[in-house]
Amino acid sequence: MVSSDSDPIYSILYIDDEENNLISFKSTFRRDYHIHVASTGEQGLEIMEKYNIQVVITDQRMPDMSGIEFLEQIVPLYPDCMRMIMTGFSDMDAIIQAINTGNIYRYISKPWNREDLKITIDSALEVYNLKSQNKNLIDGLKEAN
Repeated sequence: MVSSDSDPIYSILYIDDEENNLISFKSTFRRDYHIHVASTGEQGLEIMEKYNIQVVITDQRMPDMSGIEFLEQIVPLYPDCMRMIMTGFSDMDAIIQAINTGNIYRYISKPWNREDLKITIDSALEVYNLKSQNKNLIDGLKEAN
């Protein structure tokens, strides 16, 4: 399990244009992670600028920009952030394209199940930690040489 009293508190950003989904996500996971929510991609970008976010989960279908468009914008700015996309629609061509271009870690279908989503988030955080440790080791080797 990734979250415990001795571990750092991880920050998760959840973006969805449906207010009820934001409330539900925040109330479900607020004890496990530091939760940030946004109802638009623009709000999500503002949160990314202000906070160190380890995992982003975004709805695919939103009015101002799609989830994939949002994730494509953050990849060059926050390459270490784990990115997931959530949708209740079968927009599979776009999802497959995003997976193939390396922009997302996981696809999550709506409605989500608390236990399954918790496992998925914890798995993403483990990958995030491994990437961070590898980067630190590589940096240490570069300094030693």
